[in-house]
Amino acid sequence: MNHYVFRFLHGLFLILATAAPGYSTDSKSRPNILWLIAEDLGPHLGCYGAKEVWTPNLDKLAADGVRYTRAFTTAPVCSPSRSAFMTGMYQTAIGAHNHRSHRDDGYKLPEGVRVLPDWLRDAGYFTANLRELPKEFGFKGTGKTDWNFTYEGKPYDFDKWDDLKSHQPFYAQINFHETHRKFNGEKRADPAKVVIPPYYPDHPVTREDWAKYLDAATELDRKIGLILKQLETDGLADNTVVIFFGDNGQAHVRGKQFCYDSGLRVPLIIRWPKGVPAPKNFKPGTVDSQLHDSIDWSATTLAIAGVPKPPKMQGHVFLGDRAEPPREYSFGARDRCDETVFRFRTVRDARYRYIRNFTSDRPFLQSNAYKERQYPVWNLLKELHTQGKLTPTQAVLCAPTMPAEELYDLERDPYEIKNLADSSEHANVLKRLRAALEQWIADTHDAGAAMEPPEIVARQGATKPDTDPNTGAKRGKKRKK
Repeated sequence: MNHYVFRFLHGLFLILATAAPGYSTDSKSRPNILWLIAEDLGPHLGCYGAKEVWTPNLDKLAADGVRYTRAFTTAPVCSPSRSAFMTGMYQTAIGAHNHRSHRDDGYKLPEGVRVLPDWLRDAGYFTANLRELPKEFGFKGTGKTDWNFTYEGKPYDFDKWDDLKSHQPFYAQINFHETHRKFNGEKRADPAKVVIPPYYPDHPVTREDWAKYLDAATELDRKIGLILKQLETDGLADNTVVIFFGDNGQAHVRGKQFCYDSGLRVPLIIRWPKGVPAPKNFKPGTVDSQLHDSIDWSATTLAIAGVPKPPKMQGHVFLGDRAEPPREYSFGARDRCDETVFRFRTVRDARYRYIRNFTSDRPFLQSNAYKERQYPVWNLLKELHTQGKLTPTQAVLCAPTMPAEELYDLERDPYEIKNLADSSEHANVLKRLRAALEQWIADTHDAGAAMEPPEIVARQGATKPDTDPNTGAKRGKKRKK
C-alpha cells in the first residue's frame, strides 16, 4: 500500500469512526493531555512505599488520581521502550527492538503504524515535546524522543510551555532526566537507611549508589511539583489529564536492560481534571492492580482524546467506554543494548514471571562499556566475586552462563531470586506461561529471531563513547527531531 492510498483510507476510517456514539470533534469537550515521563525509574516513590525518598507532589498526584501497581514497559531500556509506547506497538513487531538502531539507515515504520502525535494531530490536537519551560523553573525539558526508526518531518508542533494556552486541545509531553545516570539531585537519603535488594552486596558503594538514585527521584518530584503548580496558575489544570510514568525500570545492575520486574515495572499515575467528566471506570483516590503494558498508554490516550484506536495498534484501551478486557499477561523483550547482545523474552501474569533466555550461553555481566563506566556496583560484583565475598544469591550474577528458563513467584519472592523453572510443583505454571510467550512471539511476528549482522554489533561498540547517553545522538551533532 503506497503512502497516498494509506492516507486516503486513514481519512475515511476517521470519518466513519468519529461518527460513532461518544466521539466528539468539539475542542471544548476534549481535555488536554500532558505526559510527564521520567527516565530509568522504578516504583521508588513515597506513594509506592519507598523509604528515604521525598515525593510529596507525586504522592498527592496519586491521591487525587489513580495509582497503578502493575504497569510494565515492553522493553527494559529507553529507545525500544519509547519506540513502543509512542506507537502503541511492541518494539519487536516493528523492527525497533535493538537499542539505538536504525538511526541512519532510513528505516521507517510499517504501513499503518505511526507515532501518537500524528494520530492526535489529525484529530485536531496540537502536539508538543516541551523543552522551553518558564524561566523561573531553572530547568528545561530534555525533548527526548530516542526512537529506533527514521521519522520524516516534524513529529511535534511546538516545544514552548507558553504556547499551551493558545493551542488547545493539546497533547504535550515533558521528559525528565534526573533518574538517568549520572543521577541528579541534592544529597538527602541516608545510605545506612536505604533498602537494597538482596542480590546486591551490602557494601558502602552499593548503599551510596542507591541513595543517589533516591535523591534523584526526590529532585524529579520537585520539578514535577513546579509543572503541576504552573498548570494551576495558567488555568489549565481543570481541563488537562496528567499521566506520569517511567520510560523503563531502575538504572541499577539487575534493573535496566534486564527482564525482571526491576527492569520493566514502572510507576504510573493518572489524574483526571475536575472540569471534564471522568470515565466510569476511573475512580480518583484508588489503586489499580490490573496488568498494563506501556503500549497501552498510547491507545488509552487516543481514547481520552475521543480518537478511535487504529486497526493495527497492539496497545489496549483501559479507560472510557472503549475500554478493552483487562490483560491476562504482560509481555516484554530485550535485545542488543549498545555492543552487548542478549535476547530475552518474558511474560508475566498477576503472580508469576517467566523469562526465556535465548542467549543463555553468555554471562549476566557480559561486557558493556557503558555499565562499566556508569554502574559502580557492576564492577563491585566482579571484585567481591574474585575475593569470594558474595552470598550465593549475589554470586548468581557472576556465573559464566545464565539459565535458559526462569520462573518466579512474585507473591512470595518479590525480588525474583528463587528460580522455580525446575520445580515440579510449578510445572503447570511453567508450561502455561511458556505457551503464552511462544504464542505471543508467533502472533506478533517477533523480529528479534534474526540477530543483527556482526559488523553492526561491532560498530555499536566502537561508536558508543561518541554518543549522548540521553538522546542517542552522536556527540557534536544536533540530533534531528
